[in-house]
Amino acid sequence: MSNHVHLLFKSGHAGRSSVMRELLTGYPMDYNRRHARTGHLFDSRSKSIRCDEGKYLLALVRDSHLNPLRAQVVTTLAQLDRYPWCGHRAVFGQVAYPWLDTAHVLAQFGRTRRQAVTAYRSVVGAGLRMGYVPELTGGGLLRSLGGCSQGMAMRRRGPPADSDERILGSGDFVTAILQEADERPRRQIKHTRGGRTSPQILDEECPRRRSSPPELKAGSKRRPVSNTRATIADQCREELGASSAAIARHLGVNTSCIVRAIERAGQRRNNKHN
Repeated sequence: MSNHVHLLFKSGHAGRSSVMRELLTGYPMDYNRRHARTGHLFDSRSKSIRCDEGKYLLALVRDSHLNPLRAQVVTTLAQLDRYPWCGHRAVFGQVAYPWLDTAHVLAQFGRTRRQAVTAYRSVVGAGLRMGYVPELTGGGLLRSLGGCSQGMAMRRRGPPADSDERILGSGDFVTAILQEADERPRRQIKHTRGGRTSPQILDEECPRRRSSPPELKAGSKRRPVSNTRATIADQCREELGASSAAIARHLGVNTSCIVRAIERAGQRRNNKHN
C-alpha cells in the first residue's frame, strides 16, 4: 500500500519475531546504507493478529489481495493482475516470488492447479462484490461472534469466553493460543475480564505521581510528566495488551512518543531487576 504493508505468515517453531526483526531492523539499515540516508525507515511498529487458519485463511488471502483495489491504488481486477506490490498475481502463476508459498494457498482451493486458480479467481471476484468485511479487522473474539451485538448477547447468556484483540478466532482457539504463550497474555486476559481499563490506569497513576491528566495529554515534556506517561503507557501495554497507537490516542500524543516511553519504562524495570 502507499504507507503500509499487509503480510500473512504461516508461523513455524520460531514464530514471526525473527522475520520481523530482520525486516524492521536489518532491512532499514541496509536501505539507509544503499541510499545514503539516516533515520527511521518505518514510522511505527508492526501490529500482528494470530488467526485460525481453518476458518479465516481464505478470507484473509482474498482481502489482503483486494486491498490495493479497495484503496483505489488500482481500479480494476485486470490492473490488480499486473500490480507488482501484491501476491495476487503470483498465486495464479504470472510471477514467482521465492518467499511466497502459493502452493499452500492454492491447495485450499482445489486438487489441481487449474481448478485451484479458477476457484481462487472466483473467490476474489466474489469478495470484491461483497465489499469491505469489518469482522476481519475488528476486535478479537467479536470477529468470530459476528460483531459487538452478538458478543454482548453471548456474555448475557453465559460465562465469558477468552478474547484478545490480537487473535482472530473462537474462544476455544484464543484459549489454546494463550496456553502456548507466556504468562503476560494470560495476565492481560485476567485484567480485561476484571474490567481494568486505560482510563482507570490514568486516574490511578496521575494523583500518585502528582501529575495532571490535562498536562499529560498536552504532551508536556517535563520529566515528572514524561515519567508518568511512560509508566501509564507501560501498564497499558503489559496489563491490557493495548497497542502503541491506542495508548497514544488515549494520552493525546503521537505513537512514536509512546514507543519511546514504553522502551524507557522497560529499561527502568530491567535495571531494578538487575
